[in-house]
Amino acid sequence: MVATRTESSFSLSSLLISDGPAGFLLSWVAGFVDTSAFIILFGLFTAHVTGNIALAGSSFVSSDEATTITRLLMIPVFMLSVAATSLLARYARHQKWPVFAVLLTAEAVALTVFLGVGISLSPSLLLDVQEDLIFPIGMAGVVSMAIQNALMKEAKGVFKSYIPTTVMTGNTTQLTIDMVQFCCAKLSNSNAKVPNPEAEEALERISRVFPTILGFGLGGFAAAYLVLVSETWWSLVLPLIVVLILAICAYLEHDGSSAKKP
Repeated sequence: MVATRTESSFSLSSLLISDGPAGFLLSWVAGFVDTSAFIILFGLFTAHVTGNIALAGSSFVSSDEATTITRLLMIPVFMLSVAATSLLARYARHQKWPVFAVLLTAEAVALTVFLGVGISLSPSLLLDVQEDLIFPIGMAGVVSMAIQNALMKEAKGVFKSYIPTTVMTGNTTQLTIDMVQFCCAKLSNSNAKVPNPEAEEALERISRVFPTILGFGLGGFAAAYLVLVSETWWSLVLPLIVVLILAICAYLEHDGSSAKKP
């Protein structure tokens, strides 16, 4: 009975950190954190730098120097966090640690810091987030999402291919191209009983890309609702819990794989 439970547990862990579920959950986390920060910090993005560059230009035109500087400073913060994550991944590989699990743990720590900084500096988030508080709070959020950006690149061997979980522009582009490829392949195939490799290839990519787009959207909607309803930082506990669950599953899967080796 014990062996059966253990096998079932590891099967669940393997499922959660596979392409579809892990991509969906991490995208949900990014959508939740990015939307929460955007609402709380008056238009600051944490999950990607593109939006901050565009909004920095807008702030500059409006002669809002403080906001412009804050948004531009998020770029080096993001880059330094990605660099630190990459170094951590290299060290983990050198030590033969589970890289995916280690980086998820680092993200969980960063999200905890983000939550702690926000609560300590601005308990009533929608009422008293002052201009001088946006940088320290936003920096903590950017660090957590920079780690997630990097871990998708550094977690080699976990996913079939790199699929961004924090920026949906590329994913939406790929989904559209694959949908066109699938439809054209189906329409050009005169014999429906014969498998079409081009259609199957497109469908396989769609099955991996679509969950990330869906997850990000649902995370954004959940954040918008919970932040506006609760008006507290505690809604950010939800993405932290998701990342912790994935980290535990990654550790369990690594331990299970190690135990099977002679």
